Amino acid sequence: CEAGMLPGALLRNSGLKYVCKPISLTVANGQTRFTAGYQGQSEVVMTQGNGDGNYFADEETLKRIEGEGQVVFRYVDNPNGSVADIAGLQNARGNVLGMMPHPDRAFEAELGSADGATLFQSIYNAA
Repeated sequence: CEAGMLPGALLRNSGLKYVCKPISLTVANGQTRFTAGYQGQSEVVMTQGNGDGNYFADEETLKRIEGEGQVVFRYVDNPNGSVADIAGLQNARGNVLGMMPHPDRAFEAELGSADGATLFQSIYNAA
């Protein structure tokens, strides 16, 4: 967001604490190069690890990103106050993804979830 590649901004978590735990997400848009591998899978688990994960956008921006299918992931139980439970979004061109949960920390079932590997496989398959 701050680099200008995505709309909105990241603020301090609503509880002003660093959040580090497994977190459930819904796949809000399964038709992206990042989420194509999640077809038929409505909920995934990844690890949250941040202190500035509170996504914010004004009403006009929210309407636009919702209408254009830019919201990719939503929190099931929002841990940080992100507006509209947004956990991840892509830019309008669909070639940039920003998300606060860490798919790289959910790569093997032994670590609690392998759902992050699907995101990287989706990107690879789209290349």
